[in-house]
Amino acid sequence: MDERMKVYDEKMTKTYNNLLAEFGAIRAGRANPHVLDRIMVDYYGTPTPIQQVGNVNVPEARMIQIQPWDTSMLKAITKAIQTSDLGINPTNDGRVIRLVFPELTEERRKDLVKEVKKKGEGAKVAVRNIRRDANDAFKKLKGTDVSEDTIKELENAMQKLTDKYMKDIDSAVEEKSKEIMTV
Repeated sequence: MDERMKVYDEKMTKTYNNLLAEFGAIRAGRANPHVLDRIMVDYYGTPTPIQQVGNVNVPEARMIQIQPWDTSMLKAITKAIQTSDLGINPTNDGRVIRLVFPELTEERRKDLVKEVKKKGEGAKVAVRNIRRDANDAFKKLKGTDVSEDTIKELENAMQKLTDKYMKDIDSAVEEKSKEIMTV
């Protein structure tokens, strides 16, 4: 791959990976510890990810269990989960916090699919913007020691790269939508 293309390929890869990370945080009826990734707990004055203050595991298909290393953190973790956009009320028995995920309703599943498609569209827009930036950069090469043919080849290669990422995004959206709609 041309050196000039690498920068844009890396940007598109980051966009795609970011989309996959966002998809990981969308709950699809099954308990997924990644839904906790964005939730921060006040750990002695420092915002800290839940995974760094205790063990997070999935003992059952629709339950996440959090066992803090320091039991004085139970209240802080419970509060952080309640104030998050997770929409699940945690229960704690003095040692362990449990999050029980309810079965998703058909309506909620459809809303989640819409959200997935919206995020996918956002990623596609980002990829198109990267392509536009790349093509602008290639056009600026005119008048330098780079030939017109080389510029055309770079633009064509950029289009192929864009098409590849568009396909990847579409299949990721399709896969996540299918996962959400599976009862």
